[in-house]
Amino acid sequence: MRPAHDHRPAQRHRCAGLLLALATSAATGGPAASTPAAPDVQPFGSATVTVVKPSDIVPPRLLPPCPPGQCRFAGQTVTMLLPRSVIATPVLEVREEFEAATGATLKTVQVGSMELFDHFYADVTHRTGRYDSFLASAWWLGELVAGDHLLPYDKYHKDPRFPQWDIEDVLPAPRALLSYGDRKYMVANDHDGQVLYYRRDLLADAQHKKAFQQKFHYPLQVPRTWQQFRDMAEYFNGQDLNGDGVPDHGLSLPLKASNQGMFHFMSLSASFVIGPSNPRLYWFDPQSMQPLIESPGHVRALQTLVDLVQFGPREMLGWEPGRSWDHFLAGRAALSFSWGDLGALAQQQGSQVKGKVGTAALPGSTEYYSIASGRWMRTELPNRVGNTTGGSWAGVIAKHSKAPAATYFLLALLATKDKSMAYAARGSDGIDPGRRYHFLPPDGSARVKAYLQAGWDEADVRDYLHAYHDTFSNPLQLPYLRIPGTYSYWQAFNQHLAEAAAGRVSPQAALKATALSFEETTLRLGRDAQRRAYRASLGL
Repeated sequence: MRPAHDHRPAQRHRCAGLLLALATSAATGGPAASTPAAPDVQPFGSATVTVVKPSDIVPPRLLPPCPPGQCRFAGQTVTMLLPRSVIATPVLEVREEFEAATGATLKTVQVGSMELFDHFYADVTHRTGRYDSFLASAWWLGELVAGDHLLPYDKYHKDPRFPQWDIEDVLPAPRALLSYGDRKYMVANDHDGQVLYYRRDLLADAQHKKAFQQKFHYPLQVPRTWQQFRDMAEYFNGQDLNGDGVPDHGLSLPLKASNQGMFHFMSLSASFVIGPSNPRLYWFDPQSMQPLIESPGHVRALQTLVDLVQFGPREMLGWEPGRSWDHFLAGRAALSFSWGDLGALAQQQGSQVKGKVGTAALPGSTEYYSIASGRWMRTELPNRVGNTTGGSWAGVIAKHSKAPAATYFLLALLATKDKSMAYAARGSDGIDPGRRYHFLPPDGSARVKAYLQAGWDEADVRDYLHAYHDTFSNPLQLPYLRIPGTYSYWQAFNQHLAEAAAGRVSPQAALKATALSFEETTLRLGRDAQRRAYRASLGL
């Protein structure tokens, strides 16, 4: 799941039980102390979906109650800070099982997504020890590790006294986000990345095939390049795609300023910048910490994104992800690219596109600008680049936790195979697939029956899982920024991108302004410190 969101039909949570859990957990504690000015870390808002109803699948209970007098963590309390979002659902669900199996008490405190990091950071910097854990976004890891605020879990991971999960089950790209330097901090949970969504039924329609071929002189097919994506968006824009007699749109994207539009640009731009001769240089020069964001590849990518805006509703310049997903789920767009939530939501009650949704790895480009070589490089096949764009929300352990072993036990229980499989299959909890046992053969060991029982259409889920496997297995990956100040960098990035998407400034001007903002943040936080953190985040 990308930055914290809610799938709340008609603005409500999915059931009265969850409402009660939210109310109970929110009442367990008041606001944390005010946060020092140092961190520049925040989520980017929430997404609310209204077209569909979420799944009611209940994950299996795995652990028996501990015998009286033999409860390993009797008398201990684990306090976990959570966003007020569906991504917290598994933690709330497992409370009774965890407490019965360990003798410990699980106390949850929920705050708004925009307040989550501030509450945890205030606690760890003041060393009050109020929170043992919180559900963290991967881009916060650099800030927290640099401040020495987290406890690595390496010593617990293979200990047979804890619930067992294997970090090697996580595919390479999302696995890299669980560690920082050579130590493990995030316990696997959610595995974010963006993929292409398209209307399979439209591509199979004989009349559309004929008309598209006549207009563009090549067959209508799943787009493998961004140019093909553009052609498809242009072709379907203005046609009635859901049979209600109202013209619909070629694509649907969330491009609201100061929200999440920069994530979509990152994913799109990767194939214009990253390639075989330039696998790492995207954000900064790791030697000088000078921003690279206005390279010719970045500029061409933003020109591509700005050009695509004309094929979606003009209102999407003010949309958050939930509104964009609603548009696609109502059958009103032929294309989108987004996180795993959209594919899972398409299977829920109320979706107009269940059984019609194809998914693929993101398109690529026919050439990329190699910053390492200083020139454009043409590729024989489309240059397609994987990504882990988003939050990849996972639990971490506070360094000064009063119950670190019990905290890891809780996080490991949530990470076990049977739990994780249920979360990935139901989808509406925002937890996306990323482990080998989530994927169908030959990519992995999952059985399609598990997904069909969860309500998936078979063709939809086969496309969906294979797209994510390809995305996370690609040796070329968009570098993930997770250093101190990431929020400041991205906030400026997002604002300038929104100005370009709205046509107020040129792509070149937007990226030049972004580079200047990046430099200001680097100078404010200290170039040497930022360079060290950036190199560590890249494993250099």
